[in-house]
Amino acid sequence: MSVVTLKSNEPSGPSGAPSGGGMDRVVEKKRVSPRVKLGIAAGVALSALTGFWVLAPSGDSQTVAAARLSIGEVRQGVFDDFLPLRARVTPLVTVFLDAVEGGRVEKVLVEDGATVAKGQLLAVLSNADLQLSVLARQTEVTEQLNNMRSQELALERNRLDNQRAIIESDAAAAKVHRQYEREAALVEKGWVAKKTFADTAEDYRFQQRRAAVLRTAQATDERLQSQQLAQLRRSAESLQASLGIANANLDALNLRAPVAGQLTAFSIQVGQSMNQGERLGQIDSPGRNKLVAGVDEYYLGRVAPGQRVALDHGGKTYRLKVAKIYPQVRDGQFEVDLQFVGAEPSGIQRGQTLQAKLTLSDPTPARIVPNGAYYNDTGGAWVFVVAPDGKSAEKRNVRLGRRNADFIEVLDGLEPGERVITSPYTGLVDKARLDLDTSDKD
Repeated sequence: MSVVTLKSNEPSGPSGAPSGGGMDRVVEKKRVSPRVKLGIAAGVALSALTGFWVLAPSGDSQTVAAARLSIGEVRQGVFDDFLPLRARVTPLVTVFLDAVEGGRVEKVLVEDGATVAKGQLLAVLSNADLQLSVLARQTEVTEQLNNMRSQELALERNRLDNQRAIIESDAAAAKVHRQYEREAALVEKGWVAKKTFADTAEDYRFQQRRAAVLRTAQATDERLQSQQLAQLRRSAESLQASLGIANANLDALNLRAPVAGQLTAFSIQVGQSMNQGERLGQIDSPGRNKLVAGVDEYYLGRVAPGQRVALDHGGKTYRLKVAKIYPQVRDGQFEVDLQFVGAEPSGIQRGQTLQAKLTLSDPTPARIVPNGAYYNDTGGAWVFVVAPDGKSAEKRNVRLGRRNADFIEVLDGLEPGERVITSPYTGLVDKARLDLDTSDKD
């Protein structure tokens, strides 16, 4: 504590004491203690932190300008389960032309884009090695066929010899039999010697055994010859087929149209060397087309053959059906073939793009919410629901079902009248709340 002495302007008294000394008093100057200062500072800091906590946005929330968002309303309506398709026109039937045998192009008889008939000659190729090989094969096959014909002739001659031997044996046996019967009648009367009759009887039994052996041998030869002849005929047919293939390969140097139609992608030139199996062009079916469309892989389990497709073109509606599904997924899509049911639009060109609509199921009553880019960000598992006052939006788990180009079916989590942010959720997927800034609105 400090002491302040107040001085008076009056002269001092005789005693030397200041005049009015009895009126002097001590005034104390009060100071704030350090403990009180520390408490005040702590209170101010706590108030500042509390205000910042209340006013500053939290880590799971973000302020977004409402004018930048698209908002849709949940309502009760009818869900049309369809899928818009962007399809391209392709020929219904396409036959590819490949070089069966390689060779040099000698002649080109038709131009790309021409309409050709079945069997029409398109181009002529040459291949000296193939031609020589086929000639050598023809010579070899001819020699083998001649050898087999010689074997067949020998077998036939052997069969005839066996038959001749049997005939001769039967004739000899018959002759001896007649002699035996005559002598048998005379030997008892003594007109023929018994020794002569015994020789005749022995000769008769020999001719009988000889005829039996010849017939057994003939039967065996017939069986073996039949098997050998059958094998020779099969070998001959195989050689003929081989020769036919060789001739067909040679004839393949003359490129012909396998079907009637429009010739496309046919750009070979005279003097050009073509490799075996190389693609030369294709023939498209004339006047008959189909559509090929890419479908998002999300619908792979819902698209089935036979489903109806509608195409609006030239002021008319044409009907199609799903004819074939290609389940291989590439770049998030799979392809389907759409075939016309009845008439098809006139004037459509190969490669032209058309808009079609694939019906997945019949229309049904449902809660629906507008479709938007938000579905790709959330997979339909959650959405931002706008508060009734329009100043905030809360993240809410939902369950969404079928979808088309305009709406998505709501299965659970949303009620009619509620509003949902339908614009992309880029940069917002980790937020639980959005504060909507309406200051930019008119």
